[in-house]
Amino acid sequence: VSTMNVKTSSRGEEEASGMRNETPGESGCLGEAKRRQVIRVAYVIAALDLTFLFMQMGVMPYLAKSLGLDSVGFGYLQTIFGVLQLMGGYIFGRFADQFGARAALILSCVSGSVFFLLMSLSTSIPLLFLSRLPGVFMHGIPGAQKVIIDMTTSSQRAGALGKLGFCFGVGIITGSVLGGVLSTKFGIYVPTYVGLVGSLINTLIAMVCIPSQTKPESDHHMTENSTSQSGSLFSIREILRLMKFPGVMEVFIVKVFAGLPIGLFMIMFSIISMDFFGLEAVESGYLMSYVGVLQMVVQGLVVGKLSSHCTEMTLLRLSVFIFAGVGLGMALMRTVWHYCVIVVPLVFAFSMLATITDSILTKAVPSSDTGAMLGICATVQPLTRTVGPTIGGVLYKQFGVSSFGYLQLMVNLGLFVYLLKSKIPLEEMKS
Repeated sequence: VSTMNVKTSSRGEEEASGMRNETPGESGCLGEAKRRQVIRVAYVIAALDLTFLFMQMGVMPYLAKSLGLDSVGFGYLQTIFGVLQLMGGYIFGRFADQFGARAALILSCVSGSVFFLLMSLSTSIPLLFLSRLPGVFMHGIPGAQKVIIDMTTSSQRAGALGKLGFCFGVGIITGSVLGGVLSTKFGIYVPTYVGLVGSLINTLIAMVCIPSQTKPESDHHMTENSTSQSGSLFSIREILRLMKFPGVMEVFIVKVFAGLPIGLFMIMFSIISMDFFGLEAVESGYLMSYVGVLQMVVQGLVVGKLSSHCTEMTLLRLSVFIFAGVGLGMALMRTVWHYCVIVVPLVFAFSMLATITDSILTKAVPSSDTGAMLGICATVQPLTRTVGPTIGGVLYKQFGVSSFGYLQLMVNLGLFVYLLKSKIPLEEMKS
């Protein structure tokens, strides 16, 4: 017993010493107060970026309609944006690894400025389609995630990433309301002008408040060495190399398929809210605000608390299990009030799955590849937005709303059994 106590005490001292050494090392020369300040700046940039994004999403259907674009053409417009985001996610992550988190954030903000500038000049359908092109590098959330990962210890990562959900809630509520008010009172192009000015302000904030080097010096040298060997910004070989690290492929498969059915449902939600729930536009907006508030509470307060008390694999299994229960509830729901109840565990499971999988995957690869891994993770939603309208439309038309729930139930029950039986080798990579 005394030998075990000595070993435990020794291990505890080593871990405490490691944490003492890790705190300054994780941020290079930056102190604890400076690191927290930089993380707060990343949250502000993410919240503003999401606000402007949701602001244009609310205005875009009306702008497209005013230019004479029908529903089919609008679908093509959305698909093009999804494909561009899908293509640019991994390239943006590799850019962040090679040139730093600040450079990546600046690239995202500048791309947002060009995006809103082209939208403000869109007086014809070809110009409107052209305005989608800068979307290939508009990845404010992955850029903020990269800053947070570089600035936090491994034990702090899940909680810090979870707080980005609070920024998402702020963005969806503020952006939706602001876009509607500005377009109604001052004209349909005014939100694009606000987005342009806001993106320029975001660029200045990133240039002034984010340090040029957020990684430890040892990681910086590793990045330079790996960059010289890996070649171009886009490489299929590099993607396959990252997927071969222990546990990465398994967790990424869970990340993609666990949220796919609910992703299809959310893509079709505007139609479902009108046809199935019988909601007006204002009522639908209130419902989206309700979801945004829930996400703020869950990711801002709940995810961080749970991540400090439970293992990440336990939380991953929990989120998948709750997703299965949500599927059963969706299959049985008949009114909008049923949905208001179901959306509480839905938001919890969705937020937990996104945060925990991002945390696990970025820990499983070398620190010089965290940006590339975040870029791969960022392709999941654009992929859903690209294939979702077709698959979701077929499911809704042929089988009704309950089909999304049954698909959610079957997929996540299968994933839950898989997570229980398989021993996923999760190893945290060290510099």
